[in-house]
Amino acid sequence: MNRPVEHTIEQFAAACHDILKAENNPAGRSKVCALLQEYLKDKQFVSTYVTDETPERKVLYEDPELGFCVLAHHYQGAKNSAPHDHGPYWAIYGQAEGETEMNDYAMVEAAGPEKTGKARVTRTYKLTPGVAHVYNEGDLHSPKRVSSTKLIRIEGKNMEKVKRYKFEMV
Repeated sequence: MNRPVEHTIEQFAAACHDILKAENNPAGRSKVCALLQEYLKDKQFVSTYVTDETPERKVLYEDPELGFCVLAHHYQGAKNSAPHDHGPYWAIYGQAEGETEMNDYAMVEAAGPEKTGKARVTRTYKLTPGVAHVYNEGDLHSPKRVSSTKLIRIEGKNMEKVKRYKFEMV
């Protein structure tokens, strides 16, 4: 009897590193997104790295060479976020448990240090368990959760260290 391969965060991070080292662009991110979707199908992987005790943001891995990081998120209860991008970086959202309604936006007015930008919804869709989505540089989006959710997310750079401008929906 064949046992399923156990996935670890170290294996996942190493595979992401190899992909992004070869293609640190939207094509490479699409490959990382597909890999994340494969890992999200592994219930043991998900339950190991995104537990009920996981906080809203927990860095699981930060790549010392390329700067990307892999995070676990456990959002408790409903939550809406304003439109945002990841500044000059990108992100991949991977739904582990629950459901997230995502909105994509077109920029109506640019944001700046002293000015809130304006954005208009262009598309609404759901992230369900096992689904991941890439947000490239400048892609405006916002998540909405009606109940608790768990995610594994990858940021092109740890966003705690990046200044971003605010947007509002119009």
